Amino acid sequence: MTQVLMPEMGESVTEGTVLEWLVSEGDSVEEGQTIVEVSTDKVDAEVPAPSAGTITKIHVGPDETIEVGKPLADIDANAAEASGGASASPAPASQAGGSAGASGATAPRSPDSEEQPPEIMAKPST
Repeated sequence: MTQVLMPEMGESVTEGTVLEWLVSEGDSVEEGQTIVEVSTDKVDAEVPAPSAGTITKIHVGPDETIEVGKPLADIDANAAEASGGASASPAPASQAGGSAGASGATAPRSPDSEEQPPEIMAKPST
C-alpha cells in the first residue's frame, strides 16, 4: 500500500486545500499520473501518483484542508498487478503522411493550395 502525501510546496507552507480529484476510489492510475489538484496560499499544484495501482481510499474531499505530509489517498499496487497493469496507450498527437495530390510536383505549393491537416479531436490526458 502506498500513500499519496500532501507535498511540501515551500518553506513556509504548512497546509493545502484540495481543489479537485481527477480520479475516484477504484480507479487505476499510472506512476506520475496527476490524480489531484491542490492549492496553498502560495501556489496551485497538481499531485502525481507516486506509484501505479488502484486508488483504494481518498482521505480528503474537495475544499478540505490538509497538513503537509498527511495522506491524501491510498494506492494499492497489488490491485493493478492482479488486473494485468493495463494502461491506455495515448493516441498519436499528429498524423504523419504526405500529400494526397497526384501531380507529383516537387515545387512548394502556396499555403492556399495545401491540404489542411486533420483536426485531432482527442482530449489531452490530465
